[in-house]
Amino acid sequence: MTEAERLSATHSEKLGTRSLDILHVAAALVLGSTVFFTFDKRQAKLGKAAGLKVRTP
Repeated sequence: MTEAERLSATHSEKLGTRSLDILHVAAALVLGSTVFFTFDKRQAKLGKAAGLKVRTP
């Protein structure tokens, strides 16, 4: 199972995340990021749920 599939299965229904939200957060996790910058509320929720430190403006 890929990181994107795991995030989708675990969080999509609860958070209402969409495909690009999932892909962006999955990419951050796969690349080893610990901080995630976003202007998107759904991405921020998913990033926090995935254990990233989320920074928003």
